[in-house]
Amino acid sequence: MKNCKQEFESVFHYLDKDGDGKISPVELRQCIMKIDCKAWLEDADEAIIESLDSDGDGLLDLEDFIGLMEVDGGEEEEAKLKDLREAFGMYEMEGTGYITPKSLKRMLSRIGESRTVNECEAMINLFDLNGDGVISFDEFRLMML
Repeated sequence: MKNCKQEFESVFHYLDKDGDGKISPVELRQCIMKIDCKAWLEDADEAIIESLDSDGDGLLDLEDFIGLMEVDGGEEEEAKLKDLREAFGMYEMEGTGYITPKSLKRMLSRIGESRTVNECEAMINLFDLNGDGVISFDEFRLMML
């Protein structure tokens, strides 16, 4: 299993569409639009980059991106992380450490949303940044940003 830094690097490289080692506001916006958070887009992408851009070039390098993803250890952040882990655990259910199409189908059925395994696979593919067919906690966390 990859460690957090390796997972963040995978996510970073996925977002860095042009491969220049930096995430631009446009690349961040494209990712946000892909996960259908359009209402959040209003200046949020540029504000995030501006607040985390360590060298002032208007782009996030890998270390800036890791700063976005890491939890600072404060009580509020720890509570958010705990809540995310609990939510992830509800969908994970199989003890694999990943959300699979079958576990997603099972959880959606419990909340009254009937989906086929193929539909669940399609949903997972939207957020599966490394293409392994499942959602890791780090992918889930990014999805929930």
